[in-house]
Amino acid sequence: MRALLGGTADGDAVATLTAGHREPVGDRPWVLANMVASADGATAVDGESRGLSGPADRRVFHHLRGLADVVMAAAGTVRADRYGPARPSPAVRAARAARGQAEVPLVAVVTRSVDLDWDAPLFTGAEVPTVVAAPRDADPGRLDRARAAGRLVTAGTGGVDLPAVLRELGRDGARTVLCEGGPGLIAQLAAASCLDELFLTVSPLLVAGDAARVLRGDALDPPRPLRLAAAAEEDGALFLRYLVGDGR
Repeated sequence: MRALLGGTADGDAVATLTAGHREPVGDRPWVLANMVASADGATAVDGESRGLSGPADRRVFHHLRGLADVVMAAAGTVRADRYGPARPSPAVRAARAARGQAEVPLVAVVTRSVDLDWDAPLFTGAEVPTVVAAPRDADPGRLDRARAAGRLVTAGTGGVDLPAVLRELGRDGARTVLCEGGPGLIAQLAAASCLDELFLTVSPLLVAGDAARVLRGDALDPPRPLRLAAAAEEDGALFLRYLVGDGR
């Protein structure tokens, strides 16, 4: 990988790309999102993001996970990408401990229906109990099942109150939350002014079809400005780091 902006030719381009000063924003953690899209804007091939990802993208993916206190994803993304529990390498565990972080990040699943596979490794094999964030008025039986399977955070009615969930995670000590999608969840975070940073990999593919964009939801009014903080390239893929808003 070669740095295009914000790095040096002899430096670690992945570390340079992902480096940044991240502090809680008010009473919530700093929130960054990581997504991959084709050159024409598709975020999946045959329903999965794996078809767009390459070795360099996976290095960025794992490096960001190593930096985050919480890895957040929507239930649809968890199902489509067959999420498992976080299993950092010994080196990543040591680096996290040296920074004063827990050795293993929390995984938080955001779900309105609480329709999840409780026998999946994400729940049965997690070193740290998986967090389920759901509305207070979700099906009571499913809420009980989520509570038994890991940890349940309820906020909002009819949908998940994301700012409230983030505040709860912040009260538990989380300083950074990494959102891995899907596009609907990232759009909700942006609409709630809870998205601070966006990592976008532009895959050198044309996909067409009806795959979702990086954000999927109601139009943001006004659109959120982005400031390019770093960029890199490998094998034709672009790796972009944006700060959201014009004041940071």
